[in-house]
Amino acid sequence: MTKAFVSGCAGVTLTQDEIAFFREADPWGLILFARNVESQDQLRALTSAFREVVGRPDAPVLVDQEGGRVQRMKPPNWPKYPAPKLYGDLFLSDPGKGERAAWLGARLIASDLIEVGITIDCLPCLDVRFPDTVDAIGDRSLSGDPDVVTRLGQAMIDGAVAGGVLPVIKHIPGHGRAQVDSHLELPRVNADISALKSVDFRPFKALSGVSLGMTAHIIYNAIDPETAGTQSAKVIQDVIRGEIGFEGCLMSDDISMKALGGDYVERSRKIIAAGCDIVLHCNGEMSEMIAVAEAVPDLSGVSAQRCATALDGLKSPEPGFDLAAARDEFRDITGLTTA
Repeated sequence: MTKAFVSGCAGVTLTQDEIAFFREADPWGLILFARNVESQDQLRALTSAFREVVGRPDAPVLVDQEGGRVQRMKPPNWPKYPAPKLYGDLFLSDPGKGERAAWLGARLIASDLIEVGITIDCLPCLDVRFPDTVDAIGDRSLSGDPDVVTRLGQAMIDGAVAGGVLPVIKHIPGHGRAQVDSHLELPRVNADISALKSVDFRPFKALSGVSLGMTAHIIYNAIDPETAGTQSAKVIQDVIRGEIGFEGCLMSDDISMKALGGDYVERSRKIIAAGCDIVLHCNGEMSEMIAVAEAVPDLSGVSAQRCATALDGLKSPEPGFDLAAARDEFRDITGLTTA
């Protein structure tokens, strides 16, 4: 029975221990990082091996391939893509050009991913940028204007889907006000609920029809001053499911980040109890993977339905796309010579 988590792995091939673990635990998906990436042939073999082990040809394989600092597949084997902020900067002078660049960037990345068997890209960041936004988000944010974030986020979603890849909107309900790095500590946001609704939630609400989303490891004092959003029923049920209206598959951000306390069993159980469908564990540490697998339930009920609905939305790339011409156009719009 498939279990309600996504796991990482340690290297460029699956070890015998990982093969045994994945066969027994059957995580919903696999997420890849730079440590897992060597070449196109190697990645194709790795994604195929995972699917063979779990016995599901459609088992999701995920990556964070945003561009800029967050690009796991890098030159020289893959093109370099800009940080998403560039699309927002282009939008300021020419909205049409900004939207076209955002669509092309996501569409070209999707082509890179599909070629190696990756079917889910954890983009776009719909976090609205503020003057004091932590660098961990920084230029990953499309804009400081929620309406611009919405328009460019929609363009990136459309580009990914057109390329045969499912996007993941993140970090619900908004990471932009964080002033510390949730990889290292737990951010706390003091904005009142009206400010959050009028700015932070808006892109997520506008694009809530996307089938996959990822939470933020942030305490929102106005919603739940005691618990990080990822583990807060108030944040997930009242805000993400309620106010924002997101009905898709909701996964946690990486639970190996230091923002969350407790051991991995406790972390995982709190995440599921709060209402997340999938626990995301990324670092490939086997002892932690085992703990997560023990803590999460089998994927069933409404969570299984949400996951299935998401995967049902995975389509073949739209025909007639001229990859070489698109790369040339993207270079011309962005001014980048390596894209």
